[in-house]
Amino acid sequence: MTKKEILSYVDHTLLSQTAAWEEIKEICDDAVKYGTASVCIPPSYVKEGKKYVQDKMAVCTVIGFPNGYSTTAAKVFETQDAVKNGADEIDMVINIGWVKDGKYDEVKEEICQVKQACAGRILKVIIETCLLTEEEKIRMCQVVTEAGADFIKTSTGFSKGGATLEDIRIFKEHIGKNVKMKAAGGISSLKDAEDFLELGAERLGTSRIVKLVKAEEE
Repeated sequence: MTKKEILSYVDHTLLSQTAAWEEIKEICDDAVKYGTASVCIPPSYVKEGKKYVQDKMAVCTVIGFPNGYSTTAAKVFETQDAVKNGADEIDMVINIGWVKDGKYDEVKEEICQVKQACAGRILKVIIETCLLTEEEKIRMCQVVTEAGADFIKTSTGFSKGGATLEDIRIFKEHIGKNVKMKAAGGISSLKDAEDFLELGAERLGTSRIVKLVKAEEE
């Protein structure tokens, strides 16, 4: 797989708390230059970011991030606001406490409501695999499928672990045909990226791959 092909699957991401406009602008420029799938930025920069990239790049943002325990109403409002500001893709964090409580119907209903608020935009559902048991991961594959989301995503990158190949294997075995897979968190090399893609991931959430390609050009 060529570098260009790998980059086409990347959601080029900057979600650090200290992210400022000059840094956001730089990753937008790099996303456009290297042909990534999207640029993933904080909600507060979506309006400015979309105005900056216009139709040259899809803008992705995050909802209920990174802990997932906002109320459903808050997540729905965040999503509507992001869409109004120009977001093309939404990555939401599930309520992990509800999973631990076995409240899968509530988790599903929340995803459904956020999906509706997306108004046709792509929805990726972050289940934070490092905090779940294998049984919980399998159940969440079923819930995400039933809720009609576009992607199931491994991680926020802000918890105790990121994507693993085993997580993608579990996803692949248990998601429905309508759901794609996004690996995110800890993808630190082109080899890592290629391994996830070969397993069937169709998006990669990472800030490092573009940086590696840039460094090789210097």
